[in-house]
This record gives sequence, C-alpha cells and structure tokens, in this order.
Amino acid sequence: MKLLVKKLTENAQLPRYGSDYAAGMDLMANVSIDVPPQSRRLVGTGISVSWISGNCENAQNYYLRIAPRSGLSVKNNIDVGAGVVDYDYRGEIFVCFINNSLDATYSVKAGDRIAQMILTRIERFSDVDVVESHEETKRGEGGFGSTGK
Repeated sequence: MKLLVKKLTENAQLPRYGSDYAAGMDLMANVSIDVPPQSRRLVGTGISVSWISGNCENAQNYYLRIAPRSGLSVKNNIDVGAGVVDYDYRGEIFVCFINNSLDATYSVKAGDRIAQMILTRIERFSDVDVVESHEETKRGEGGFGSTGK
C-alpha cells in the first residue's frame, strides 16, 4: 500500500514510523494548543491522505485507525478519542486529544507526535436481515465486564 499525503500547511510534517516494526505511523501536531484538565481539543495535523494499492488488493478495503501513543497515556494521562479515516475522506486529519488529568494543563507544541495511524483491513457486511431472535449462547446478554477480570 502506498500512502499519498497532501500538506495543507507549509509546516505540516509527514507521518512516519517510529521503529522498523511499528504498527502505526506517528502523526504530528500542526499547531500549538493547550488542553486544560478534564477537557478535550481537536488538534490538526496539517495533512490529508489517501492511499493506493500497488498490487491486486483493493485500497478501499482499508481504513486508517487513529490510536493513542502509549507514552502520552502513561506519562501524562492523555488519551486520544476514537478516530477513523475512511478510504473516501479527503479532509484534514484531526486528533481528538483528551486530558484526563484533574489539575494539569497539557501543552501540545507544533511538531509533537500526538497519535498514530494504523492501516487496517475491513470486511463489510453483504446484507442486513431483521430477525425475531438470535441463536442462544452461554454468555447471552451479559456485557460490560460480565466475563470477569
């Protein structure tokens, strides 16, 4: 798969892998912004992307998942809101930055690595049917921690 990047601002940085076997490419902030405690902010990356396949695979069978960087979470109590970049999206990639700290403002500086994007294969449902009931399972309707720790 080949990533095509459009720089929307002069200082936008290209995504890059942090190591030889990293699952995701790091995304960098394009702006400096303060994220107060117990709040969230959208942080722009200054880029838009698309991708093409270099072989027989269909590029539209993939999406980019925006995921947190573990170091930000562990060291600074920062999380990233769920993010999906669909094959047909052509706008700027934004990262929903969440400051879970009770008392510390987190300052994002332009150029900081703020999230990672992971190329992920998808399968789509071929049809949707309405049913009166589902096949019974041992778990049943148990959710939200029902399977134990």
